[in-house]
Amino acid sequence: MIEKVNPSHPDKIADRIAGAIVDLAYELEKEPKVAVEVLIGHGSCHVIIETTVQFEKEAIEKIVERIAGEVQPNVVIVPQDKHLEENQSGILRCGDNGIFKGMPITSEQLLLSNIAHDLYDKYSTDGKYILSENRLIICQSHAKTIDIKEQYPQATINPLGDWTGGTDVDTGATNRKLGSDMADGVTGGGLHGKDLSKADVSLNIYAFLKAQRLQEPVELCCAIGDEYVDGIPYTDIVKIAKQYIDSIGGFEKFAEWGLF
Repeated sequence: MIEKVNPSHPDKIADRIAGAIVDLAYELEKEPKVAVEVLIGHGSCHVIIETTVQFEKEAIEKIVERIAGEVQPNVVIVPQDKHLEENQSGILRCGDNGIFKGMPITSEQLLLSNIAHDLYDKYSTDGKYILSENRLIICQSHAKTIDIKEQYPQATINPLGDWTGGTDVDTGATNRKLGSDMADGVTGGGLHGKDLSKADVSLNIYAFLKAQRLQEPVELCCAIGDEYVDGIPYTDIVKIAKQYIDSIGGFEKFAEWGLF
């Protein structure tokens, strides 16, 4: 049983804004420290950024407008906590406490991901999809149920009828769709709006990739300040995560679909 939402779901719009801000941070600094939270809906977008980077608010507002359209941005930028900053002095260390689980993607999860991508190619509007054994549920905004029924005749489609979605009728927040992002690998923290020093990003990616390679579960834990995790330097884990992020086109692209 698995749920996926597409990149136009309000929670994913929030994730994408946060991801785009992290992309900008890496354009401005080689090893930025940044944590972003976004709440969006009903014409407003609130962005809180803790960072070492000297952002210009206008640049953040342009990101919000590009991804979310005409909303009223409220941007707050504050310096990173001194204790967190000192933790990264001299060498890149684990940036948080946490537990992490990588799980091989199942055939059911991969099938739903493919269905979600296929529908998004046709309908680039808010959508949510569920697959539970033989039951497929499709909720796709700005689409005629009869048209989707032609392609997926056995599916339950838009149970309450044709509908409109997006941030005009719903709210979105960063890291609220962990199951859609991580499937069975959900533990604690979310993936988006954070630089690679944050274990929620790098260790989740590392555990996911290792689980796909070994085709077995991978469980890890870390304490803030750890220089080694899973028997290797944390700097190596960050490099692996960075290569993955670069390979898919950056943090904003990562935020669209998560890990699968």
